[in-house]
Amino acid sequence: MPPFPFTAIVAQEEMKRALLIAAVDPSVGGVLVFGDRGTGKSTAVRALAALLPKIRAVAGCPYSCSPEAPAADCPHCARGRGKSHMIPVPVVDLPLGATEDRVVGALDLERALTKGEKAFEPGLLARANRGFLYIDEANLLEDHLVDLLLDVAASGVNTVEREGLSLRHPARFVLVGSGNPEEGELRPQLLDRFGLACEVTTPTDIATRIEVVRRRDAYERDADGFCAAQGKAEKALQKTILSARERLGGVGVPDAVLESAARLCLALGTDGLRGELTLMRTARALAALEGADAVTVAHLRQVAPSALRHRLRRNPLDESGSTARVARAVEEVLGAG
Repeated sequence: MPPFPFTAIVAQEEMKRALLIAAVDPSVGGVLVFGDRGTGKSTAVRALAALLPKIRAVAGCPYSCSPEAPAADCPHCARGRGKSHMIPVPVVDLPLGATEDRVVGALDLERALTKGEKAFEPGLLARANRGFLYIDEANLLEDHLVDLLLDVAASGVNTVEREGLSLRHPARFVLVGSGNPEEGELRPQLLDRFGLACEVTTPTDIATRIEVVRRRDAYERDADGFCAAQGKAEKALQKTILSARERLGGVGVPDAVLESAARLCLALGTDGLRGELTLMRTARALAALEGADAVTVAHLRQVAPSALRHRLRRNPLDESGSTARVARAVEEVLGAG
């Protein structure tokens, strides 16, 4: 069954915008989606990956390296195998119960036992290179896996030192996490690693709920027909993403906009400068998606909640949620939209 079309997802505009921004500029740092169950979180991730054009990869490379720019850390491409083929953008699920060996890779026991060779069996991080690594219920992920992900997400390289193996391979991916805040909070270190954080809620108006059910039912009854009906819209959005990637480098960020971003982060008391960097990159990607030549304060206003709500310090004297605090600061610093 083909994935549910991205363009057919009803409502959840903030989540869809964040995923599109991450597809245009992976340096934004990934997307965290928190909210109710059954609100289309995992559907949206798989839909986006299916929407993106196939990528060219070195044939036989377990890390899907690009033949135009093979990774210096890739042990396979270092041997000079030049044939290539087109593959779908990888989308890899990281199960909560996954062992460390399954995530980072380990010794290939079958080859070790039958041939006496020390060979590496790539893990989930290898499969996710140049694609998406999706963690459902990221707030329930075990601490040792969180530490491992933090290291790899920061460096883009997975280092394996175990069972007589010593190996490094590329592991650059867009990290996408989802979860329900009622089931526990995310570790601050991992929370800060996500560039964008979105909130999704169950629709409360009757018309939206009916449309969600109608589309899902039509998809389950005839997936091929439903996807074909969305084909034109999907191709148009794909073209928009590709155009945005091409124009991203030429989108300007005026000093006045940078100053507004800095003032907003100061008003919210965000730690470090990651807030400003993410806010700038996110606004630039949004401007590229909209076909603009430069970032404006209006772009900052649209992406500020996603870029900053998870970077706020707890304020015991302010009982309002982080989203409300960002909205209040945006109005005070940037003015009403």
